[in-house]
Amino acid sequence: MSTLFFQKSLRFPNYPQGYHLITQAVENAIPEIREIQIGFLQVFLQHTSAGLCINENADPTVRKDFQTFVNELIPESYPRFVHNYEGPDDMPAHIKSTLFGTSLQIPISGGKLALGIWQGIYLCEFRYHGGGRNLVLTAFGTK
Repeated sequence: MSTLFFQKSLRFPNYPQGYHLITQAVENAIPEIREIQIGFLQVFLQHTSAGLCINENADPTVRKDFQTFVNELIPESYPRFVHNYEGPDDMPAHIKSTLFGTSLQIPISGGKLALGIWQGIYLCEFRYHGGGRNLVLTAFGTK
């Protein structure tokens, strides 16, 4: 049984602060996952002020509630932040990125991502003007 490896880069434009479903864009960027019967897709975000997660993919109020809660949990107005060279949203964005993480590993089963029916991949943009975001997608497994 041979192991297959595929790697692609994916760039997203500047998104506003919030939680953005990117599942379809990820799947479209690496169609080679159809060749893998059993394996994994690793999604890696090359940034320190945004994050990735998997969560509810149908109701947009979930994404709004995420944003409200996380912004209240880690407020820009926290008076002890020293790292504020790039604005008041910078250090909170780094903390949020650390909590959410910048990497996901998703099983591939039968040539498809093995996400649950209500699961989607989110790009979590924690800055107001974070700029474009780069992902490295690595799919590997057996044919």
